[in-house]
Amino acid sequence: MLVSLDPDQEVLHDTTARFLDEQMPVAAVRALREDEAGFDPKYWLRGAELGWTALLVSEEAGGGSVSGNPLTDLSLIAYEFGTHAAPGPLVPSNIVAIALDVAGEAHRDPLGAILSGEAVATWCLGEPAPGDGLDDIALTVGVDGGELVLNGRKRPVEAGAQADYYLVVGRSGDGLSQVLVPAGTPGITVKPLESADLTRRFASIRFDDVRLPLSAAVGEIGGADAQVARQVNIANVLHCSESAGAMQRAFDMTRAWTADRYSFGRSLDSYQEIKHRMADLLSWLHGSHAIADAAAAAMDREDPLAQEYVSAAKAFVGHYGAELVQDCVQLHGGIGVTYEHDLHLYLRRVTVNRALYGSPAEHKRRLGALTIARES
Repeated sequence: MLVSLDPDQEVLHDTTARFLDEQMPVAAVRALREDEAGFDPKYWLRGAELGWTALLVSEEAGGGSVSGNPLTDLSLIAYEFGTHAAPGPLVPSNIVAIALDVAGEAHRDPLGAILSGEAVATWCLGEPAPGDGLDDIALTVGVDGGELVLNGRKRPVEAGAQADYYLVVGRSGDGLSQVLVPAGTPGITVKPLESADLTRRFASIRFDDVRLPLSAAVGEIGGADAQVARQVNIANVLHCSESAGAMQRAFDMTRAWTADRYSFGRSLDSYQEIKHRMADLLSWLHGSHAIADAAAAAMDREDPLAQEYVSAAKAFVGHYGAELVQDCVQLHGGIGVTYEHDLHLYLRRVTVNRALYGSPAEHKRRLGALTIARES
């Protein structure tokens, strides 16, 4: 998190933290393991009242930032989602909200429902293997007279079986298009998937000759490439902040454990090897905080190097997040690998975040290509 917050950001952060402390203690998170949706709609409505869905949206459309830095503000909420392993489609709902806001007046009614928490929306970007690379989009969005026609598959889609609206990314000729598709539209098949995360649900969605009016387009047909790229960056910033929160909680648990646990009359944290490992973990943790914050700030100020900041953040946090929590498990010994211990909640969150919107390896390659292009 930021070294210092302004008063409005402190209120936003503290309110979210207290709400999640009350509504999502570990016992509540565990209880959602068998819940079909992974979250209670009333919980999501109350979260929307706290601003979870509105920070990236303009004031004219019913949203507004508390500090003038909307993504930084939202990253504070994402951080608390990580420290609590909290449920709810925070990232996809905000991605859809900002896309509808940018598109103007055409989709104000569904946007209002999303902002209020009355409707759940999700972003359909990724596709199944072998076309599951960061920039691989095979689903097609064609125009047939006065209709849009969608054909293809999306996987994994967060809250795919729970969503009221899908924002679908597809290819139209040489460019990308985004289309707002109401759930239940003829031609849509939703298949729930298994997830490592206890509360986040994913689905595979097939679109077979799905037909919608031209007004369903979000932005220009074939002209959404820049907006999609921006949305990928926003999603990755939020996941990096969320993972940093999960890493912080895992580290704090491990620091307390090594201080309290004794071996041969000495606390574990008095042994040199444990000290060295904890120092490594702390350096990874601080690095993750710093790069996640820097990426959010770069996006907020529209820095020309924002894409590089984001890819650097995903590459670093995606790699060291999993390393840190795995080491925390090992430092706990046998108890750390049991289901009864809480560490796995944070390992699950970090692991799933690592896999979404481009792997660390993909972002390293993108970062390298961007650097070469800038310096050539």
